[in-house]
Amino acid sequence: MDWLNELIFGTGIAHSMLVFALVISIGIVLGRIKIFGISLGITWILFVGIVFGHFGLNIDPTILHFMKEFGLILFVYSIGMQVGPSFFSSFKKGGLTLNMLAVSIVFLGVVTTYTLHLITNLPLSTMVGILSGAVTNTPGLGAAQQTFYDMKVSADPSLAKDYAEISMGYAVAYPLGVVGVITSLILIRYIFKVKLSDETKELDSLDESKYTEAQMFSLKISNPAIFGKPLSEVKRFTDKEFVVSRVKHAGGESLEVAHPKTVLYEDDIVLVVSNLQNIDSISALLGSRVDMDQSDWSELDDELVSRRIIITKPEINGKTIRNLKLRSLYGINVTRVNRAGLDLIGDPKLELQLGDRLTVVGSKSSVAKVESFLGNSLKRLHQPNLVSIFIGIALGVLFGSIPFMLPGIPQPVKLGLAGGPLIVAILISKFGPRYKMVTYTTMSANLMLREIGISLFLACVGLEAGKGFVETIVNGGYIWVGYGVIITVLPLLIVGAIGRLVFKLNYFTLMGVVSGSMTNPPALSFANATAGSDAPAVSYATVYPLTMFLRVVTAQILILLI
Repeated sequence: MDWLNELIFGTGIAHSMLVFALVISIGIVLGRIKIFGISLGITWILFVGIVFGHFGLNIDPTILHFMKEFGLILFVYSIGMQVGPSFFSSFKKGGLTLNMLAVSIVFLGVVTTYTLHLITNLPLSTMVGILSGAVTNTPGLGAAQQTFYDMKVSADPSLAKDYAEISMGYAVAYPLGVVGVITSLILIRYIFKVKLSDETKELDSLDESKYTEAQMFSLKISNPAIFGKPLSEVKRFTDKEFVVSRVKHAGGESLEVAHPKTVLYEDDIVLVVSNLQNIDSISALLGSRVDMDQSDWSELDDELVSRRIIITKPEINGKTIRNLKLRSLYGINVTRVNRAGLDLIGDPKLELQLGDRLTVVGSKSSVAKVESFLGNSLKRLHQPNLVSIFIGIALGVLFGSIPFMLPGIPQPVKLGLAGGPLIVAILISKFGPRYKMVTYTTMSANLMLREIGISLFLACVGLEAGKGFVETIVNGGYIWVGYGVIITVLPLLIVGAIGRLVFKLNYFTLMGVVSGSMTNPPALSFANATAGSDAPAVSYATVYPLTMFLRVVTAQILILLI
């Protein structure tokens, strides 16, 4: 039975793979358990790893270090690819206020952490671990550990114990970090006597999605100033985005697909695609609304069809609708573009991306030709674009390794293996299509990469921390739980009060901001259940990209202050 003993307690590759597989699978199974409706999810992998490490099921340090960094890179890069397209747009309009509140929560957490460090004389490295657990942010933990290892442990191996305590602080603070966020949301509700029914009514009245999403309207041409003018000239009279899909000329029974040279006459009826914010201006330019919907237009002419076509040919990636010349070459009109579930107006200047779903209108034969031109092959979308992923990771590692100076910090700063790939992934996912780089990844593929990465990382962190975890807790580490609660709750209550009293935020919106600022999916699930809808998810998604970036960077800055 020596082979079995070697497999379980040895140091080879087979032993390492067995330990990783057991830690991750047991952790995932335990993550399905809910207590009072709350689950720690895959964070159980961390605690299972601690148990394995405590009982001596260790892995070769070189393998452990590599797997941890590799898992971290996969995790943060997948997050960057997911949030990148919405990262810059999240600063627009009301999103700026929400992001500033989230940033305030981040920096109040950092200030609280540093203050506790000064009061308690606990090593700042340990406090950073507690901070990462208190705000339930695993990439921040990874960034802090990697920075500490590069700066301190590589130069002085005797600091390995302090390095391990970063993981221990995280593990101790994490469970109440999850509970603390939800508790803070409940406290805000009762402190400000929030009535959920009133918040729902208010949110319905403020819902902007119905005003900004592309919608169809039928208008009757009645402005003498545009009689006899081509559509291309009419569009110069306004800066509002709109697309004329079809035209029914006065006295005629058939329809015409609108083109730039289509001439508009009195009493023509046009089908316009725009949003509610623009429709009043467009009505003032063209004419009054008439009561016709999509089905009425379809009944008028069986020759014209409306169909959604998916862009699956890489050569289309990054081109604008105007560049493709679909109207002049095929006689069809692009009225809407669905991207990530949101309908956008088919504006000629809109840059298209792989995976976009175009709503096109034209004759059956023309639509069939356009379908062949754009691809419309789901099979192609299911094929992973590995080139862009590995090029992005390579650039991220390179970017994260570049040292740069910050005022007041004597040593050069590096974004590291957490910050570098995260920033590059955000930039590539946003601007890659403009330079013909195919960055599209299916949601399932992105989620698979992300979950594999975070599972490997948490398993490694747990196995590293397990050896001295119990001893640390017994010798005073239990006090760290209290520090974590303070770091979790205090910033949330302060900023929650500001958001409610100063900015008059809707409670459901505030719940999303709080959950997003802590990058806390269980809190978001609780918020969505409380709201009875996905309303908190909107503000969560708005603040999540910037918050994730700041959590990674601030964790490193705290380590650099040592």
